[in-house]
Parts: sequence; structure tokens; C-alpha cells
Amino acid sequence: MPVLSKRMFSSVVREYRAFCGLSVRLIDPSGSVMLPEGTASIERLMALNQNRAHALGECVRWGETQVFFIAPGIMSWMVPLMEREELRGGLYAGYVMPEDDPYNVIAATNYFAAEGIGRKVAEQFVRQVTVFPQEKMRGAAEELFTIAYRACGWQPLQLFRNRDQMQQQRQIAEEIHQRKVEQNRAYPYDDERILLSHIRVGDRAGARRIFNKMLAAMFLYSPKQVVVRARAIEMMGYLVRAAVEDSPLMEPLLERHMGWIERIVETKDFDDLCNVLREALDDFMNSIFRQGVRPASPTVGRALDYIAENFTESVTLEDVARTTGLSTFRIAHLVKETTGKTVLQNIHYLRIQEARRLLESSDLSCTDIAYETGFGDQSYFIKQFRKWMGITPAKYRKSFRSA
Repeated sequence: MPVLSKRMFSSVVREYRAFCGLSVRLIDPSGSVMLPEGTASIERLMALNQNRAHALGECVRWGETQVFFIAPGIMSWMVPLMEREELRGGLYAGYVMPEDDPYNVIAATNYFAAEGIGRKVAEQFVRQVTVFPQEKMRGAAEELFTIAYRACGWQPLQLFRNRDQMQQQRQIAEEIHQRKVEQNRAYPYDDERILLSHIRVGDRAGARRIFNKMLAAMFLYSPKQVVVRARAIEMMGYLVRAAVEDSPLMEPLLERHMGWIERIVETKDFDDLCNVLREALDDFMNSIFRQGVRPASPTVGRALDYIAENFTESVTLEDVARTTGLSTFRIAHLVKETTGKTVLQNIHYLRIQEARRLLESSDLSCTDIAYETGFGDQSYFIKQFRKWMGITPAKYRKSFRSA
């Protein structure tokens, strides 16, 4: 399976050079340069291949781009190219020096000379390396990621999962450290209610932070695996019970909850438990966002079920009324009275929640997300997203990934 076609690669090169003036190299999973053809022999050194392969592996492990030293005094950044779970290779942004320091030139020249490159050739190569502001490297790496996946259209699902997992581990580690400093090992019962409130208002990032805080407290309260599993089952039971009490339409959660319990019981260690609970929380939040936590009404329930199943399509009030057998006036009144939102607002709510999920878990453009969520028109999508969230989609994605 090819990494990238020459056409895709050329598109990435042109767009990235226009963005920051830097060159781009395509590598295979072993770190060997594949494109452009005719790359200087110094760039094909085994030591550089190993450095690139290591950086690529770190990208996959952490689920994000990596800024790294490819040689002493010389930096680059790596973007993994992954289609779903398959790593195809990577892109890296040539070579840059973080500052115009003579020591960097000397250190890099000595490094290449030690690898068997003639000193004159090594020094000439090093002196051609671009000087680049270090504070802009991370942003340049993220832009290369965006350009690359826009060109190939792939979905790096494994990267997103790894990124979420590593972010969870960091948050849990920080919370454990803080609670140890404060000598606080008590279990935060109030956080269960806070977690549910974040879920109800659709705050995924806030819910994950509280969730990870609770996992840290579980571990500190008692690191024994059997006790932590019992706490986890108790916490998920509270969430499901609260959802079903608010709306019997959430009853299908009970069946899925049994599946979560089985997986929790089978976990081998704390990291495994955290991974299972993260999946369970995402499943729970998706169910809440699709159905909503609301009082029961069979007729309104049918209307909302129809909306939940078709909100990415062109749903009209007439379609909803036909599903329930009521007039448009009557169903509009009942939906508004029961949910506090009009039919159109319920449709927009689900579309915005789905847009948030795509902004968090994919690199689809705003145009693509507008199409995927049913808004169709990008400008209308951005207008509605800002209306509901108080922020543009682009800023929301940036703030989520920097959290």
C-alpha cells in the first residue's frame, strides 16, 4: 500500500511551502526517505533514518505531531500518516535550527562527520539549514498535520484514540500528584453530580476532566484493583440510573450498562480500566446527546427519536408531524413544551453536538463537517455553531486540542 501518491505529496509540498517556506519529506515506517526523489545522500544516513523512525513511533504513541532533534542543533517535526489503524509512513518538515547559534553549526557538522560524511560536505549542508523561530515550531507542525490530512482525506482513528488515552493519563497523573500534595485521599462523591451536569449541557471536555479526576481519587482511595473496579461500577451505575430516572426513553442504556460492567470486571490493571471507562463514558455521552435527558412523553419521544435518527438529513416539521400522526401545530407545541426547544432547535442541537464530536475527533474541514452534520452551507454552520457555543468551530477545535 503506497504512503502517499506523488500528486498528493506535491499538493502538500506546495501548500506547506506557501505557508512557512519549508520543504517537506515523505518517509516510510522505517524512517527512509521516499519523496522527493533525488534527496541528498546525507539525508539517507542510517542514523537519521533511526531518528525519524523513533519520532514517528512517538507520534503514534502520543497520538499527535512531534517536534524533535533529528541531529545535534537541528530540529524537525513529524506528522504520522495513518489510515484508520494502519500506519503508512510520515511527513517531516525538512531541517531547521532553533536559533542562529554558531555552536549549532559546529555540533551538527561534527555529528555528520562522525557518521562518515566529509567535513566540507557536512558543513555546507548544515549552513544551508533554515533558521526558524522555536516558538512557532509547534504551530507549524500542527499546520502540516492539517494540510496532509486534508490532501489525503484519511481518518487517523488510532491516533485519536492514542491521543485521548495519553491525555487521560496526564490528567490522572496530575490529579494524583495534587491530591498527594494536599494529602487528600477522600473519594469526591459530589463530583458524580458535577460530572452528570457537564454531560447534560453537552460539555464533553469538562466531563472528561471531572471523570479523570474521579479516576485519580478512586486509585488513591484504594489502589487495589478489585476496589477500584467496584468504585467504577458504582460510578457508571449512578450515571445510568440518573439518566433513566430523568427519561424512561433512556432505558436501552441499562442493557449496554451490563456490557460495560462485564468489561470493567475483566480489566487487568488500572490503565486497562481507564481505557474501558473512557469508552463507556463516550458511549454514555453519545446516548445522552442523541436522546437528551428530559421528561417522558411517548408522542414527543417518537418525534425526538425520529429527529435523532435523521438530524443529518433535511428534516422538516412536516416530517416530524407525519411520524407522530399529529398536526404540525400540535407537535411543535408539544416538543417545545416538553424539551424547552423548538423542533428546529432540537435539530440544530444534535447537529452542533455531532459537529463538536467531529471537531474533537477528526480533521475534517468546516465545509465537510457542515455537510456531514446536515447544515450543508459552511457559513450557516459557522453562524449556528457560534450562536450555540459562543465560539467559531476553528477556535473550538484549537482550544480542545490545547486543553
